[in-house]
Amino acid sequence: MDLQLKGKRAFVSGSTQGIGYAIARALLAEGASVVINGRSPSRAQHAAQQLELEVPGADVSAIAADFEHPAQVRQLLDDLGAVDILVNNVGVFELKAFDEISDGDWQRYFDVNVMSGVRLSRHLLRGMLAQGWGRIIFVSSESGVSVPAEMVHYGLTKAGMLALGNGLAKLTRGTDVTVNTILGGPTFSDGVASTVSRLAEAQNLDALALKAAIAAGNPTSLLQRFIEPDEIANLALYLASPVSSATNGAALRADGGVLTTLT
Repeated sequence: MDLQLKGKRAFVSGSTQGIGYAIARALLAEGASVVINGRSPSRAQHAAQQLELEVPGADVSAIAADFEHPAQVRQLLDDLGAVDILVNNVGVFELKAFDEISDGDWQRYFDVNVMSGVRLSRHLLRGMLAQGWGRIIFVSSESGVSVPAEMVHYGLTKAGMLALGNGLAKLTRGTDVTVNTILGGPTFSDGVASTVSRLAEAQNLDALALKAAIAAGNPTSLLQRFIEPDEIANLALYLASPVSSATNGAALRADGGVLTTLT
């Protein structure tokens, strides 16, 4: 299927590794030009060079910015230019007891996981509406629907992304601009892989065995394994494409069956 992405320009936040990197690579493979993003200039440039190797002929560039710092975000917006496809992917997560989450932690999670999407969408949506076409995609999580007790701050911000995407979609009524949200399930991203490795080392366990045990221990998972970043990217690719024109204001699952409700 031709996803009709040649000539489109995309920006993917938090895309030097994991899900964001997989989405950037998928868009490049379909002929879109992509601006990737990471916190440090060296890491962002390295990821762009790696994408050029993996996707011959790729039109990829990089802008560094840490979404925890509004001044860096303002500079990014000044440098970015017009974008047809915005993928709000950047995010932070950690396991932390609720009574140990400080006010500073809450503020950081809200700035990175929610305000990143607010600031980027506010800057780019008007241009999409003016040109008559655009795509905004939020990469949220099943944790925004079933909030984990050990990651309340993370779950709350992912629920906020759902609400933001739902509200923004209503601003696109009668246009060819769409706003949708992906509900990803447990994905073996670089961050998760690092966490599993640290837990395995602390418990003197084999990392691969621990990975399998964690996946198998999820009582509601139908997939019974971790999702791969490319599997999330496949859904993002569809939502970014003109072929998804009838999908707007939706929260679509790529959760491996973890959520138990019908809708």
